[in-house]
Amino acid sequence: MKISLIIPTYNRCLLLKRALLSVFQQSRPPDEIIIVDDGSTDNTLQMLNDEFPQVSIITQTNKGVSAARNIGIQQAKGDWVAFLDSDDTWLAEKLTVQVRALQQASELKICHSEEIWIRNGVRVNAMHKHKKTGGWIFAECLPLCAMSPSSIIIHRSVFEDVGLFDEDLPACEDYDLWLRISAKYPVLFIKQPLIKKYGGHEDQLSHKHWGMDRFRIQALEKIISQPDLSEENKHLAIQMLLKKAAIFRNGALKRGKIDSAHHYQQLLDKYLTRKIS
Repeated sequence: MKISLIIPTYNRCLLLKRALLSVFQQSRPPDEIIIVDDGSTDNTLQMLNDEFPQVSIITQTNKGVSAARNIGIQQAKGDWVAFLDSDDTWLAEKLTVQVRALQQASELKICHSEEIWIRNGVRVNAMHKHKKTGGWIFAECLPLCAMSPSSIIIHRSVFEDVGLFDEDLPACEDYDLWLRISAKYPVLFIKQPLIKKYGGHEDQLSHKHWGMDRFRIQALEKIISQPDLSEENKHLAIQMLLKKAAIFRNGALKRGKIDSAHHYQQLLDKYLTRKIS
């Protein structure tokens, strides 16, 4: 199997260097490394040219992480695609373990793993709601993002089937894609931690955008509208949308944001009717 690694980055020169060093420490390195520079204005390109001349670099004006990942997928030569966020790192056996597992379960087309969380330089335990699992995990993907992009390896045929990252979503683009994938494919889960996720820095999307569930609600509306979504999964998705929309409506009412409250009330009315019918 030929693996293409895609690393999107934007003004993260030092973090990107840390990420790349972890890639070059792999016991089974990727066959191709694609850096998609999303319009950086720091020293990213100079650092790459000086220290990592063997990587492929795609540059674009700043369009966001989804557009960066998508152009990487489109340019990738491998039949398998892996991702690494520029603020995360891989453990040295990451690809070795995943390749071995996928070879033993050749019918599966997507694999993710357990992870180690580092926040402000200190290892922390993930909360129960972030517990990872495998198999048919659509229900587990509904509350929040259930797989980390940095842990993913996925066969490119899956993208041809369900589509790429949604470039209209400023955040939760991975949540949206995992819903589309988990509705149609079982997932292989490696219980061994294979990545380190680093949190606490200011340029994380979760810091940039308030109310991340706004975007999850949009993704839920999209998946509910899919004609090939099973009735069971559609029911589960509607239940989750109603729960999230009610929280936003109540919060808007408390803050006196009448237009926002009205918007979420309309959603509630629309999907409550569908749930009843």
